Amino acid sequence: MFTARLAGVVSLAVMLSACSSAPTIPTAKYVDMPRFMGDWYVIANIPTWPERDAYNAIESYKLDPDGSIATTFTFRKGAFDGPEKVMRPRGFVTDEKSNAVWGMQFVWPIKAEYLISHVDAGYTETIIARSSRDYVWIMARKPVLSEADYARLVQMVADLGYDMNKLQKVPQRWGD
Repeated sequence: MFTARLAGVVSLAVMLSACSSAPTIPTAKYVDMPRFMGDWYVIANIPTWPERDAYNAIESYKLDPDGSIATTFTFRKGAFDGPEKVMRPRGFVTDEKSNAVWGMQFVWPIKAEYLISHVDAGYTETIIARSSRDYVWIMARKPVLSEADYARLVQMVADLGYDMNKLQKVPQRWGD
């Protein structure tokens, strides 16, 4: 069983680190790392294999003293009361001028591309993208966005050149 899980994680890491000749994804001009840290609710995504059928997905970041980002991704599999799943990749800023380009390491030594394409001035919403346009995440500090805000962020993802038929809303239900 351990071997199967390890093979799955390695496969995911290789998939996420694949290179692409697609046009470059624009990134945020500057990400204030302390403000970016904390919990982000996954509102919509083009999911990676482990994220398929995720409910109540939250990505949480903590800046460690060495400058790396301790990341905890938590979700319920298949239903709001489904089994809790937790992944703990580590993020590494690779563009210190903007802090918007990271390598996300699920398994050593592979670091998947992780681009902060958008973060609003209040650090309440973000879009995480990849140059290969295979995965994308719309996240917010609260579990629900207004329809107008959601539509605006979805349009931003479309403007990045993603296949919008693959974008899925992540069911979120908290506090009840």
